[in-house]
Amino acid sequence: MKTPSLFDAARECLDAAIPDEKIARTHAAADVFARGDLTIASDAPPPEPIRMPGRPSRPALVPARQLPQRGFGSNEGRAAFIHSIAHIEFNAIDLAWDAVYRFRDLPPEYYADWISVADDEARHFVMLRERLQQLGYDYGDFDAHNGLWEMAEQTAHDGLARMALVPRVLEARGLDVTPGMIVKLRKLGDNATADILEVILREEVAHVAAGSRWFRWYCTQRGLDSDTTFATLLTEYARGSLRGPFNDEARLAAGFSAVELEQLQALLP
Repeated sequence: MKTPSLFDAARECLDAAIPDEKIARTHAAADVFARGDLTIASDAPPPEPIRMPGRPSRPALVPARQLPQRGFGSNEGRAAFIHSIAHIEFNAIDLAWDAVYRFRDLPPEYYADWISVADDEARHFVMLRERLQQLGYDYGDFDAHNGLWEMAEQTAHDGLARMALVPRVLEARGLDVTPGMIVKLRKLGDNATADILEVILREEVAHVAAGSRWFRWYCTQRGLDSDTTFATLLTEYARGSLRGPFNDEARLAAGFSAVELEQLQALLP
């Protein structure tokens, strides 16, 4: 019997629209891969052009500027905040699977890294969704934006650009802002949500580090200087999306160089 293809499994996870189904498929595929029962097929057909992954009918996706600003003080405000983080984690599942599906002929360790990331992100989403439900809400009850996936579309042509810009720019923003959120939540007595964010922050350092590792791998393969290449990509794709201040300690732990941190700082508006 032919061993199932990793790329087919990744496509199935991307296509799943119902959150529970995407989570179940993600955990199942990660388990099968860990057992060695998914093949990284060298003769697989090329990836399909990038398109929106499976999504539920809600939340409605609107421009980020249309999302209302809410404080943590009210139950609704805290729920909206948790919903926004849950939406990021839901997107992150698809981003990890697209990194598996789209980019071919890479070392097995690359696929192992991003499957592990997808598995973690699915677990994060479940923790946040359960917390939302404890507050009387559910995923889809608030509007959300599509910024993370838009960057995936812009970088679908090149694994180097994807590794530089999705984990190391957009997802790394969580390393900067999450510690302050945890402090605010604990001051409000919401230790349950703060505890979840502590887990996510700790594991996201490793996820961003995977982006750093494979960005530098691509640079080495192409004979490129990683610091110079990162600066060029930031200017081309991400200048308008950078926000400070940066969590230098966490970013250094996630594989940023001191030069890269200086480059990020220099590009702040």
